[in-house]
Amino acid sequence: MTRAIAFLGTGLMGAPMVRRLLGAGFAVTVWNRDGSKAEALAADGARVAATAAEAAQGAEIVFTMLSDGTAVGDVLFGQGVAEALKPGAVVVDTSSIAPNLARAHAEKLAARGIAHLDAPVSGGTVGAEAGTLAIMAGGDAAVVERLADVFAPLGRVTHVGPSGAGQVCKLANQQIVAITVGALAEAMVLVEAGGASRAAFRNAIRGGFAESRILDLHGARMVERRFDPGGPSRLQLKDLDTALAVAADLNLTLPLTEGVRGAFAGFVATGGAELDHSALLLHLEAQNPKTGA
Repeated sequence: MTRAIAFLGTGLMGAPMVRRLLGAGFAVTVWNRDGSKAEALAADGARVAATAAEAAQGAEIVFTMLSDGTAVGDVLFGQGVAEALKPGAVVVDTSSIAPNLARAHAEKLAARGIAHLDAPVSGGTVGAEAGTLAIMAGGDAAVVERLADVFAPLGRVTHVGPSGAGQVCKLANQQIVAITVGALAEAMVLVEAGGASRAAFRNAIRGGFAESRILDLHGARMVERRFDPGGPSRLQLKDLDTALAVAADLNLTLPLTEGVRGAFAGFVATGGAELDHSALLLHLEAQNPKTGA
């Protein structure tokens, strides 16, 4: 592979995505605000840059996987990445940010002759490691097609519409994830209070209408009480806040989303920010003190 790729943001999701790209033969330069997280990828063959702008020098494609829209805007336009890129380069933002910010970034980059895709992902760290991410790409369909070989090691990419559409689809994905996690956590509380085994309950409903990726992965987390973050609860809350803000702009009422957002807000406020979003179970157990470990 001859394409030069820069990857900015090598945390829980970014690091395994970089390893997938390296494993496919791409040359990848990495940068992370916490330099130790980027340095850890040197052993896998990544070149480590001291600054985001240095990483972008000479890159044909720049991936960003950062915490929020403010961080993405700062890296692109405050830390010199946009200035370092040549016309014809492509920025692929795999972060989860507000759709209006994605559109604003696309417009500013287009003025420099740089293409932009908002391409958030779903599948968590497991999907990032396995190369099975669901990638929702907003922007020019021709650019998505042009980068098919780059997306291939990461997962399955779908062009979902114009700039900003990828972020809208990611917000909808996060609604489904959060509501399903909440429903599963409530079911686990009910099962235990009713005298059944949580593990046996999960096994019993496998293959039925309640089967899902969330029952598979997060159901196991809840049974085994393993809440190290694949997806921190603070980020789940951030996405729910953004989804409700977009809904308000569109004059929509989303009662299920509002309810689960309140539960995550309470959990984050009482110390659950860095725990996996499946740990919402702990919040419900605290409200029902006869259940839990």
